[in-house]
Amino acid sequence: MKFNHIGIPTTERFEGEIDLPALKITVSDHQNNPYGIQWQRYWPDAPYPPLVKSVPHVAFEVEDLEAAIKDQEILIAPNSPSSGVVVAFISVQGAPVELMQINRTLRTDL
Repeated sequence: MKFNHIGIPTTERFEGEIDLPALKITVSDHQNNPYGIQWQRYWPDAPYPPLVKSVPHVAFEVEDLEAAIKDQEILIAPNSPSSGVVVAFISVQGAPVELMQINRTLRTDL
């Protein structure tokens, strides 16, 4: 696994907001700081578990997402938020963890 970012939920507006209507979330660019901090504001009708919407999560890149989530407590099933990226959220000792499989051939920007 390789660290990618930390997602911090907030209800406040923040600089550099990026609306993602299909995901019903507003985020900041985690690549605009050396620590991988991404602010996240979930829209009122965002269909995510309360744990994901209220507790910060750490995101890691994995080579094989299906193998990484095997036998884990899945909070959000594998899905593709953008081209070349597949993610899933699991619960680890009560904390949300995002696992990401990135196709670097398609996503040289990440």
